[in-house]
Amino acid sequence: MFESLSDKLQVAFDGLKRQGKLTEKDIEKVAREIRLALLEADVNFRVVKQFVDRVKERALGAEVLESLSPAQQFIKIVNEELTALMGSASTKLTFSPRPPTIVMMVGLQGSGKTTACGTLANFLLAQGKSPAMVAGDVYRPAAIDQLKTIGEQLGVPVYDEGDKADPVDIAKHGVAWAQEKGRDVLIIDTAGRLHIDEKLMDELVRIRQAVKPHNILLVLDAMTGQDAVNVALQFQERVNFDGVVLTKMDGDARGGAALSVKAVTGKPIKFASYGEKLDSFEYFHPDRVASRILGMGDVLTLIEKAQRTIDEKKARELEQRLRKATFTFDDFLEQIEQVRKMGSLSSLLAMIPGLPASKLKGLQVDDRAFDKIRAIIFSMTPEERAHPDIINGSRRRRIALGSGTDIQQVNHLLTQFKQVQKMMKQLGAGRMPKNPFQMFGRV
Repeated sequence: MFESLSDKLQVAFDGLKRQGKLTEKDIEKVAREIRLALLEADVNFRVVKQFVDRVKERALGAEVLESLSPAQQFIKIVNEELTALMGSASTKLTFSPRPPTIVMMVGLQGSGKTTACGTLANFLLAQGKSPAMVAGDVYRPAAIDQLKTIGEQLGVPVYDEGDKADPVDIAKHGVAWAQEKGRDVLIIDTAGRLHIDEKLMDELVRIRQAVKPHNILLVLDAMTGQDAVNVALQFQERVNFDGVVLTKMDGDARGGAALSVKAVTGKPIKFASYGEKLDSFEYFHPDRVASRILGMGDVLTLIEKAQRTIDEKKARELEQRLRKATFTFDDFLEQIEQVRKMGSLSSLLAMIPGLPASKLKGLQVDDRAFDKIRAIIFSMTPEERAHPDIINGSRRRRIALGSGTDIQQVNHLLTQFKQVQKMMKQLGAGRMPKNPFQMFGRV
């Protein structure tokens, strides 16, 4: 999402890297470039003015630390102000001491609200909660069926009364149902509209008054940019929400919503969704997003993704096999599956420090290549997976035919596997290769 903004900010900072000290002229020039970059990213113009003024004030009054170059000091200031602009710290849900905690989801039609109900439920499951959902959108065709389908996938119960009942009654009955079921969090999906109108707002206000939710979350489509901020202001005036869920953060929009909504409404961004999969949902961390924008990576999120997805038992088993200098195609496939659970390769690469968006631009990372690798490995016999050295020409032809690939692709995978196997043996012996990235071969 922030690729274009990141590139423009990097260009703006490049001019400072050769300066011995920051002068007012240098700061004015960079500030002007930052202002243009933010406006092009569809950030609210008042927010841009306030942001640039704060950066200039701090930069002109700040002493350059002896251990930092002027450029580093300036970037540090921008990083801190970007973080403050988006809310300084991550804010979490308010949980009631008397369950169920009620979370009311509101937003316009098409913002991804119903999907956000499911992704939030999945997120809460991972936190050890027992969520339930209420299908309160009785106007959008198939909204109830969509929520029930998501509930079935997650094993989360969904309360509904069809599309003829009053949404306020559905919400009230849903709360009583959740109490009977012993669920500790209840997520209420509500109706949206293509645009804001009095009927929509009146209904949401009546639901709020009837069930008194502990959290009201406004779901905003990050792809809509400045329009999302205008929507947030209107919802704030009538519904008085507690926080924002930004969906479609993996899109190619300019990012204005993420950088504007907190400053304009005073309400924090609590969650961000980076795709349509039910596990692509996480707390919004302003400091980490600021680091991504400035090309500094996001190591903490990368570590958290690894902790959530990597099977510790399998990792220990792999360690034992490495100590015995054995690494098979089954192990290779298992490592690939672990990486796939963490998300797309493109998103993972963007979190690595030292790999800014400008460096990744044009790099084609085809996640479907994993499917070809799986097909090739599954076309091998158990003996071939355990002892790849026996795979001769006739076996390669059979594997290519069985996997729907060609011999060149099979040969390429075998070459990559040998490189990884060699590195794994070095790891098992306590030695790291000179170039650890050789295990990835060609992307």
